[in-house]
Amino acid sequence: MAFARVNGVVIHHELRGPQDAPALTFANSLGTDFRIWDAVVAALPGYRILRYDKRGHGLSEATPAPYAMTDHVADLAGLLAHHDIARTAVVGVSVGGMIAQGLAALRPDLVTALVLCGTAHRIGTEAMWDERIAAVTREGIGALADGVMQRWFTPAYRTADNPDFVGYTAMLTRTPVAGYAGTCAALRDADLTESTRALAVPTLCLVGDQDGATPPELVRETAALIDGARFEIIAGAGHLPCIERPDETARLISGFLAGTRDERKDD
Repeated sequence: MAFARVNGVVIHHELRGPQDAPALTFANSLGTDFRIWDAVVAALPGYRILRYDKRGHGLSEATPAPYAMTDHVADLAGLLAHHDIARTAVVGVSVGGMIAQGLAALRPDLVTALVLCGTAHRIGTEAMWDERIAAVTREGIGALADGVMQRWFTPAYRTADNPDFVGYTAMLTRTPVAGYAGTCAALRDADLTESTRALAVPTLCLVGDQDGATPPELVRETAALIDGARFEIIAGAGHLPCIERPDETARLISGFLAGTRDERKDD
């Protein structure tokens, strides 16, 4: 467990692996903390891995809402600087994938490759996010939990006798309201279409075949914006393949990153 003050915000994070290994950074989704990557990280030896809770999530400080996507991007850039990480591949799911896109656009010097999972250049509509912010502020996250879980997980996973499902529901509902609503505002206001179209970094786009938040066609559209991006669908997964299909997610990430290293050697 480690904490760092970045841009005036205390960020909870974990850095593991050899200092001379290639860096790999993970950014998590709305309403989760970095533990969603546990099984994926366990299947990816040989990296210096940075995981963190974005502001308002997990054990990181929840500053007052609203947030901007640039706040989240600056937090990640600051955390990388705190650990003297000059180059890293970035894996992001959902809003974490938008943070990854934003970092690659604003600080291309930092990013060697992108893995964008269950994410897009724009997610949802202004009206949808305003409604979500009003509901969570008025009623709390628990009132939204059933709908969120339906988008996150497949019906086979979403059962009361699955202890992991119960645990991830608790992770969602224990997210600070300020952090959840603040990040909803960041999502509402973020349209990365043009900056993502301009990216020139090796990119893999992943999506669960039953993703209820960012359906496969939306993720495919995002992949089509980025020159040379790969697109893969993970069977039997919802919005968070890192939880439902961690081995397949790790296999795709590992193979993709190995290919980017081979390409750099050829250059």
